Amino acid sequence: MFDTEDFWYKTFSKTVDSAETCEVEKSTTDSLVIFINVENEDEDQKDRVVKKAVNNIIWLAKKTGRNKIVLHSFGHLSESKSNVEFAEDAIETIRDKLTAKGLETSMTPFGYLFEFKIHVKGESLAKVWKSI
Repeated sequence: MFDTEDFWYKTFSKTVDSAETCEVEKSTTDSLVIFINVENEDEDQKDRVVKKAVNNIIWLAKKTGRNKIVLHSFGHLSESKSNVEFAEDAIETIRDKLTAKGLETSMTPFGYLFEFKIHVKGESLAKVWKSI
């Protein structure tokens, strides 16, 4: 989880055949950017994993005073990966729950590789890692 000054991304190439075809280039300022990898073992405990992820993100949002959240599927965080459909559903569920809590939450398009630039703040809480 990163507390960012700026985050810019652009779709590069589609990696999941079932993903909606799109070309996106966006940027955001003063946001928490959350890199997420949904693991195979998460499939047996979706509700717990989603709840814990949401709670961790809300905790960091309160600590940093951030209201904007960007969720980014980043399968390179672990060798373990859930199936594609489960991962997308889990991340969308996290997004929906954060939005319901009043946070302005978005997702990078699922199933793509991206170009990106990220300017992370220097404080200790600007770089938080959680394993759920």
